[in-house]
Amino acid sequence: MSTSAPARESYYVRTGEHRFKPTAHAGGAWDPAEQHFSPLAGLVVHALDRHLADRPGGADGLVVGRVGYEILGRVALDECEITVETVRPGRTIELLEATVVIGGRPVVRARAWLLARLDTSAVADSPTGPLPAPGDLPVWPMDEAWDGGYVSSIEVRRAPTARPGRATAWISSRLDLVAGEESSALASYVALVDTANGIAVQQDPTAWMFPNLDLTIHLYRQPRGAWTGLDTTVSFGPTGQGLTSTALHDADGPVGRAEQILTVRPQPGS
Repeated sequence: MSTSAPARESYYVRTGEHRFKPTAHAGGAWDPAEQHFSPLAGLVVHALDRHLADRPGGADGLVVGRVGYEILGRVALDECEITVETVRPGRTIELLEATVVIGGRPVVRARAWLLARLDTSAVADSPTGPLPAPGDLPVWPMDEAWDGGYVSSIEVRRAPTARPGRATAWISSRLDLVAGEESSALASYVALVDTANGIAVQQDPTAWMFPNLDLTIHLYRQPRGAWTGLDTTVSFGPTGQGLTSTALHDADGPVGRAEQILTVRPQPGS
């Protein structure tokens, strides 16, 4: 007698047309009662994909060139609603906006610029060099440095670091983004990018807090594959601000950049 394969675990479960409930795997690193922003960023792209797929003509040959997220407040580990609207329609350039609402309050706004897909392979080039392959780097037990369901759900391979604030790493996850739903390569890739702020820390997170207030991703090539590559630099300024800057890679090479502005402050009691 045949037996069905066990259900795959996921970061979210769909509860309505635009509503999603996070699982424990989406738990945050700073507070287990909050969502880690990484899977939520991927969920927003998943919602953008659905918005495009549901309209006549679909994406019409457009690809995401930039997606920027503004984190407006505490992102509780509660059911959320994501609505998407087309702000600036166009055949070659288009702007979408998504809003994430939890408990009746907007907690994230995201804007995505879509650009026409053209054949520019004859001039495609970047001075950014490739990263070592994931298999060439040792496994890094990130959950020994950070708490939370999300951190426990991912595989991290990181090069030995020469100094605080610099790291090269590959991130992968075997979990589905949304239970029972196929996600695009972009949504799955973006769902791991926000991890950058935790792989190249400047200071011990038990003594200092440095959460990011935003995440901005620029892409000059659409990523593919199971690994998100991060070549990350973290800088702290003298007046409470920080910046996490990352060259983004997939297994074929560089694909773009990500930036995160940080609010730097001592942990209470430190």
